[in-house]
Parts: sequence; structure tokens; C-alpha cells
Amino acid sequence: MDETGVLNLIEELAILLEDSKPVFGKSNMRQVDAAAAFEIMDEIRDTFPSEFAQSRQIVRERQSLLDDAEAEANRLIEDARSQAMTIASEQEIVRISQQQADAIMADARELERQTRAGAEDYADEVFSHVEQSLDTLLNNVRRCRDRLNANSLNAR
Repeated sequence: MDETGVLNLIEELAILLEDSKPVFGKSNMRQVDAAAAFEIMDEIRDTFPSEFAQSRQIVRERQSLLDDAEAEANRLIEDARSQAMTIASEQEIVRISQQQADAIMADARELERQTRAGAEDYADEVFSHVEQSLDTLLNNVRRCRDRLNANSLNAR
């Protein structure tokens, strides 16, 4: 049976009725070849189950395709959500890392400032001590010279 099946058989039945002769005196009645009509009706009955089965199979296949498409769509949506969460998480990690790096740099700059100030204070203290030592030494040298000069003048 071809794709249109039952429709062709119904069309055959309609042609059989149209081509039949009217009953004498009754225009709404026709003389139909009953054997041909019953044969067409038997073919229609035989064709219906296979066409219904085909229709049900088509509906099942269509539903299966829809189910597969929905499952694929759900999987894609879940993948997209997962990727979005990963990207958001990575961006948050980058933001936190940048904040930590900024804090470390600020701490390092403060430590460097304090270390420099401490080193300068220490150097000033050392130089002051050296200066005092040199002053004391210079004063001792002057006194020794003065004594030496005084002893030289007395010895002459």
C-alpha cells in the first residue's frame, strides 16, 4: 500500500459510487457493484491497523526526538551554568588575589619606609658617636701638642 493508503481507497470508493448508475426513479440511490465496494472496504479495514501502527510509530519517534532534544538542551544549559560558575569563581579568585597583592605591596612599602627611617636614624646615631669620638681624640691631640710645644719652649 502506498503512503496515502486509506485516502486512496476512499477515493476509489467515491469513484465507484460516482460511476454507478442511478436507480430508476430514485436519484439519491445508486446501483453499486457490491463485491467491488466490499473489497474496497475490506482493504480499508486491513490498511487501518498498519497505518495506525505507522502513525503511532511516527508519534513515538517524534516524542523520542523531542525528549532527546530536551535532554540535550538541559545538558547544554547545565554546561553553560557550570562554565558561568567557573568563570565567576575564577574572576572572584583574581579579584581576591589582586586585593591580597595590593595589601602585600602596601605592607612592603610601609616596611621599606620604616626600615629606611630606622637605618637613617641609626646612621645618624653612629655618625654622632664617631663625631664625638673624633672630637675627643682631636682635643686630646691638641692638648698633647700644646704640652709638647710648652715643653719645647721650656727646654730652650
